[in-house]
Amino acid sequence: MSFTVSIQTQDFDVSQELAVLRAGDARVGAVCVFLGTVRERNDGNSVASMALEHYPGMTEKSISAMMDEAKKRFDIYAARVMHRVGLLHPEDQIVLVAVTSAHRGESFKACEFLMDYLKTQAPFWKKEVTPEGARWVDARVSDDHALARWGIETLNSVAK
Repeated sequence: MSFTVSIQTQDFDVSQELAVLRAGDARVGAVCVFLGTVRERNDGNSVASMALEHYPGMTEKSISAMMDEAKKRFDIYAARVMHRVGLLHPEDQIVLVAVTSAHRGESFKACEFLMDYLKTQAPFWKKEVTPEGARWVDARVSDDHALARWGIETLNSVAK
């Protein structure tokens, strides 16, 4: 079983990452993948670029703990979370979440769980550059609600 986290500035090859994730595991009958990219618009404004920052060491530890929780909740064999940091532009890949299991249901649920966690709990900070200037991007209430359906309260949802 392989549960890995990578935080990096360079782009990644989805096909290569999936090949490594499922290599040599004949039990795998399902691979669920989420690929996040930079949008050209957010909250009604055009986005020229996005800068992502993280807290080295803490970010990987936080995501690894989330993966441990996914292993407890779902019957999965392996998972891979890759997240880019640094300066990104529209259409650039930001995040890859990939999960293997025997059947699609567990992979779908685990992939969604991991993504919901990443959107609200992982220590990343995003700053978008728009024609109106730079702005920090806050977590959305809808992301908090998505995580809450897994029984996890966020600091944002508790304060509301």
